[in-house]
Amino acid sequence: MAILILSNGHGEDVIAARIAQQLQNLAHASKITALPLVGEGYAYKNLNIPLIGSVKKMPSGGFNQNPQQLLRDVWGGLIGLSYEQYKTVIQWGKNGGKILAVGDLVPLFLAWLSGTDYGFVGTAKSEYYLRNETDWLPQTSSLERWFCSMYFPWERWLMSHSRCRAVFPRDTLTAKILQQWPIPVFDLGNPMMDGLELSQKTDLINKRNRLTIVLLPGSRSPEAQNNWRLILEAVNYLIADFSDKSILFLAAIAPSLSLEAFVQDSLSQGWNYQKIEAQKLELNNTDKLAFINKNSTLIMTQQSYGNCLQIADLGIAMAGTATEQFVGLGKPAITLPGKGPQFTLSFAQKQTYLLGESVILVNHPQQVPIVINSLLKDPQRLQNIAINGQRRLGNPGAAKRIAQCLIKNGFGENVPSKSLKNAIF
Repeated sequence: MAILILSNGHGEDVIAARIAQQLQNLAHASKITALPLVGEGYAYKNLNIPLIGSVKKMPSGGFNQNPQQLLRDVWGGLIGLSYEQYKTVIQWGKNGGKILAVGDLVPLFLAWLSGTDYGFVGTAKSEYYLRNETDWLPQTSSLERWFCSMYFPWERWLMSHSRCRAVFPRDTLTAKILQQWPIPVFDLGNPMMDGLELSQKTDLINKRNRLTIVLLPGSRSPEAQNNWRLILEAVNYLIADFSDKSILFLAAIAPSLSLEAFVQDSLSQGWNYQKIEAQKLELNNTDKLAFINKNSTLIMTQQSYGNCLQIADLGIAMAGTATEQFVGLGKPAITLPGKGPQFTLSFAQKQTYLLGESVILVNHPQQVPIVINSLLKDPQRLQNIAINGQRRLGNPGAAKRIAQCLIKNGFGENVPSKSLKNAIF
């Protein structure tokens, strides 16, 4: 059995690659191939998953929702690239392979156009943008309520098509809403949390004298550098306001970014180099850098992302996926709106809808110490945040559960196709 995985974004590639890896492990006779619609598919290459078709990095990095960014992508060859990818998908369908679409409407639509069986992992949409478990959010418009779901009727039609064998929403609430229609929905969790099992429970209330805070500036240049400067401003306010505490800051910098700009900005804000031997941290790389400023320490790393999320008590974040993963561990994240193109005020506000009380959006870096002080004095709020994060992101292991479901329903070699209604997991 040949399976083509379509994905349209860096975060989607990571999720899709995890599922592809599980499919390889479980369906040994199946041929797993990927076509990243945006970018060059580094997540697949890192796991040795072969690519087909045309791939190219667009100027917008995939964030082309506004006309200016879209125009840049068009001039950068978007139309020609999309046509070549369309031809690849059509040919794949003619050859009898199956397709797993990961992301939003674009890969889902291409999967339908192929004429072959397909599955869909919906990473972009969640009912939490519109409602919580009990009611609509106040800002949800009448039109959005009329549509009844974050997924529009044409998207639901594609998901309910006879060739669509399985749909995997990103959270339980979205799965429950989609079950109103004849859609083969499976609530198996969010692969975003795979590999991020929490080793120990965070106890912020009893950490009066030492806090560990992860700093998440995002993964795209030059936006991440701009975000970093704003985060450093918040850090300075924290150091001034928490003069009686020892604060450890963990800067998780994406490996694709140049570390030099982050170092120079840190030095200009009063941080000084410190010997890394003075820091006894369980971070899984030796290339980390250490800095000191008054009673606080800053560790900068590009290889210990998961460890940083697990060790930290709370986070200051200006990122998409990273913020969601941190919240999924049951921890609070404080966010600041940036200049974009991704982490704008609008994006940050929508993130609060998606992640609920686990994310606290502030307008200015000076407000960050106020929020942290408030959290330290409210154990019930911290408990609610922990429960909320796990509920919205789910438990680790979703990629394997999704792969098992696909194999049991015809996405594996010599495996009889079962009725979606009768599948047992």
